Amino acid sequence: MEQEFRRMTRLPPYLFSIVNNLKMTMRRAGEDIIDLGMGNPDIPTPKHIVDKLIEAAQKGHNHRYSASRGITKLRQAICDWYRRRYDVFLDPEEEAVVTIGAKEGLSHLVLATISPGDVVFVPNPTYPIHLYSVVIAGGDLRTIPIAPDRDFFEDLLTATKQTWPNPKMLIISYPHNPTTNIVDLAFFEKIVAFCKENNMMVVHDFAYADLAFDGYKPPSFLQVPGAKDIGVELFSLSKSYSMPGWRVGFCVGNSKMVAALTKIKSYLDYGVFQPIQIASIIALNGPYDCVQEIVETYRQRRDALCNGLSRIGWKVEKPKATMFVWAKIPPKYKDMGSIEFSKLLLEKAKVAVSPGIGFGEYGDDHVRFALVENPHRIKQAIRGMRKIM
Repeated sequence: MEQEFRRMTRLPPYLFSIVNNLKMTMRRAGEDIIDLGMGNPDIPTPKHIVDKLIEAAQKGHNHRYSASRGITKLRQAICDWYRRRYDVFLDPEEEAVVTIGAKEGLSHLVLATISPGDVVFVPNPTYPIHLYSVVIAGGDLRTIPIAPDRDFFEDLLTATKQTWPNPKMLIISYPHNPTTNIVDLAFFEKIVAFCKENNMMVVHDFAYADLAFDGYKPPSFLQVPGAKDIGVELFSLSKSYSMPGWRVGFCVGNSKMVAALTKIKSYLDYGVFQPIQIASIIALNGPYDCVQEIVETYRQRRDALCNGLSRIGWKVEKPKATMFVWAKIPPKYKDMGSIEFSKLLLEKAKVAVSPGIGFGEYGDDHVRFALVENPHRIKQAIRGMRKIM
């Protein structure tokens, strides 16, 4: 059978698999690899959330198909969470939909709102689904480089002036994966003003809303007056509540965009397993100290990694947010590119990281460390990396 799957041919090879395959080969050979590659939270979900899941799962009526857009009480809990945290008021019937994690929500939102040929702006480097959701939807992907020596709004304005037809959507995410960049509310105010003026939708991925350190508090895009007129925000319980495998998140904001996502999901799924939704209500309604404990765990790991890298001569800036460290490749190895340098770290230091090019071509001079090992293992990784420094 000779068939060409055109939508699939637009997707490039998964660059992370190059390092992942080498890592698995080395592990099968008996090597002890410290995996700081995938951002897969290793901290167990707080006990009170697990207990609620168990209780709900023991009730037979919760085993049936659930609501695709999320049960009413969970959508209400989402809106209450926004009101308490950000003083943002949302309608649980029109402005909130539960998703199977932020990744599913974002990709299906783009599929529902972008037509073939529609221009979408996405920063580069960025989390891969931000780029490839546009590709899957048949949109015209244009990237805006982000780097310390660049002005994002200047580049955004230039790209808008040079684009025809007019761009339809901007996808952003702050705190940012992989660069760990942070912004203040004034940044979102400029985004709202710019996108209103240019009739662009905004999708803000707010996955790292809670994972912030040293007194920094990430603002919500929806705190800006008028933000709901043009955009939505997505949040996932994966990081804040250490619930990655549970696959639950939500999309809130502009009622038309939420309705589009709700409609496409009604054809595609029957919602998250209901006991998970019930446990998610408990997570969002509190207590909040479990989130603070999770954040403190990541802060300790951040300090262990950054201080350790500094001691061996690899200078990196301590991130103010996320569960990552975005490290520029040391000068003596900069010409290797991120894939070859990642392979070197694996083979010589026994440490797995994510090559920056996997997040876009503008990330090729960096690698990303995920803070998914305890400080003892991180110090072991530092000892391995000292060999090549």
